[in-house]
Amino acid sequence: MSTASIRIDPEAVVAPIDRRIFGSFVEHLGRCVYDGIYEPGHPQADENGFRKDVTALVKELGATTIRYPGGNFVSGYRWEDGVGPRESRPVRRDLAWHALETNQIGLNEFASWLQEIGSELMLAVNLGTRGILEALDLLEYANHPSGTALSDLRAAHGYPEPWDIRMWCLGNEMDGPWQTGYMTADDYGKLAARTAQAMKAAQKDLELVVCGSSGSSMPTFGEWERTVLEHAYDYVDFVSCHAYYQEFDGDLDSFLASALDMRYFIETVVTTADAVGHRRKTDKKIMLSFDEWNIWYLKEHQESDEVNETWPIAPRQLEDVYSVADAVVFGSLLMTLLEHHDRVRSASLAQLVNVIAPIMTEPGGDAWRQTTFFPFSVTSRLAQGRVLKPRVEAGTVTSKKYGEASAVDAVATDGDEGSAVFLVNRSREAVDVTIDVSGVGRAAVAEAVTLWDDDVYAKNTIDDQERVGLKPLDARLDGGTLRVRLEPVSWSAIALR
Repeated sequence: MSTASIRIDPEAVVAPIDRRIFGSFVEHLGRCVYDGIYEPGHPQADENGFRKDVTALVKELGATTIRYPGGNFVSGYRWEDGVGPRESRPVRRDLAWHALETNQIGLNEFASWLQEIGSELMLAVNLGTRGILEALDLLEYANHPSGTALSDLRAAHGYPEPWDIRMWCLGNEMDGPWQTGYMTADDYGKLAARTAQAMKAAQKDLELVVCGSSGSSMPTFGEWERTVLEHAYDYVDFVSCHAYYQEFDGDLDSFLASALDMRYFIETVVTTADAVGHRRKTDKKIMLSFDEWNIWYLKEHQESDEVNETWPIAPRQLEDVYSVADAVVFGSLLMTLLEHHDRVRSASLAQLVNVIAPIMTEPGGDAWRQTTFFPFSVTSRLAQGRVLKPRVEAGTVTSKKYGEASAVDAVATDGDEGSAVFLVNRSREAVDVTIDVSGVGRAAVAEAVTLWDDDVYAKNTIDDQERVGLKPLDARLDGGTLRVRLEPVSWSAIALR
C-alpha cells in the first residue's frame, strides 16, 4: 500500500469562494428541458408543468447559477419566440441539434423556475445570427423595471417585476465551424466589444462573458483569446472556457489525469489575458468563466445518428450514463476549478438534466442520480469560506497522454462553520494518507464520504438506480493529524468542525 502526506496551510489562500463556481447549464437540447425539467403530463408535475421530483434533485445538487438557453442552440434563437401566450408561440427549426423547438419554455418560465430552486440566471445572447439591437432588446425586456416598450411588454405577459439578470454571455463558441454564424476572432472580437459597450451603456453593473476558445485543441487556441480581448478587454469581465473529457481506448490512467489538461487550459488563458492587459497598461484582470465542463462521450456521439435528417421534438440526444471512473475524474475536475478560483470565478457544469447530466429522467417515470451527482452535490454543500491550496507529497501515476500525475490530489476550504478537504486517488491501489490540519484548528470529523467501487465502470441505470452511491470513509482525527485510507480510483470528502 502506498502512502501520502498532506498539509493544510491556512495562509495558502487561493481566494474567497464565489458560489457561482457551482453553476450548471440548461440548453434547449434533447430532453434537457422538455421531458426533463418540464413535463406537464407527469404525475409529479406542478401547476406550471415542472417536475417536482426533478426540482428536488436540482436543489439537492446545489447548482447556484444556471447558464441558459445555450450552448449551440442560442446562435439561432429568437428570444421573442419564447415569451407571451403559449398558444401563439411559433415552432422553429433548431439547426444546432436538428430538432424542432416548440418554445413552450422561454425566459419567463425558466427564470420563474430558477426562483423556486434558488439559483441565479446567467443568460446568453445570440451573436451568431443576431446582434447588438437584439441583445439590447432582450436586456430591456428582462431587466428594465417599467415604463419602456419592452419592460411594459414583460409586465403585459404577466411578469411585472424585472428579472435583474447580472451575468450575460456574449454568444457561444463563436470560433467553432459547427456554430451557426461562426466568425473569425477579429470579426467576433469587434462585434463582442460593440455589444458589450452598448449593454453596459444600458446597465453599467452587468458582468459580461466574452467567448474564448471552444477547447484547448482548437487550432486557434490562445491566438483567439488574444485577438478577441484586444478588441473587448475594456468592456468585458470574463472570458469563457469549455472542456470535456472521456476515456479513450481503455487508457484509464490518462483519463484519470485529465485535470492536468484542465490546468494547462486555465493557465494558458490566464497568461494570454494578462498579456493583453499588460500591453494595455491596465490593472484590470479578466476572470475566467468555465461555463461548459463535464465528462462527455463525444466520440460515441459523433459516430451515432443522434443528429440526423429528421426534425423530432425533444429527441434522446447525449444521454451518457456515467461510471465510477467518470465520477472520480469529474470530482478531480471540480477540485481543479477550485484550485484556480483566484481566476476561475464562475463555472457551469454542462448540463443539468438528461443531456450529459448528473440527473436522469424517464418520461412519465422516475428521476435518479448519476454517479457524477455525488461529487458535485457534496462539494457544493461542504465548501465554504475560502479555498486553500494544500501541500501534497505523494507518488505518481504515469499516463500516456499527460505524463506524470500525482497519485493523490487535494484541495481544501475553510470558513466560519468548518473546514473541508476534497481528495482524489488516481492510482490502482489504496493509499494511506496523513493530513496535517492543525493550522485550521478543528476538533472533530463531522462527515466523511467516498465514492469508489470494486468495478470502476459500475453505473446507475434506470433498472438499477442506486447501484453506485456514497460510502462512509474511515477518517480519524488524532490531535491535529487526520488519517484516512483512500481506496483505488476514488474521490472523497471530509468535513471538520
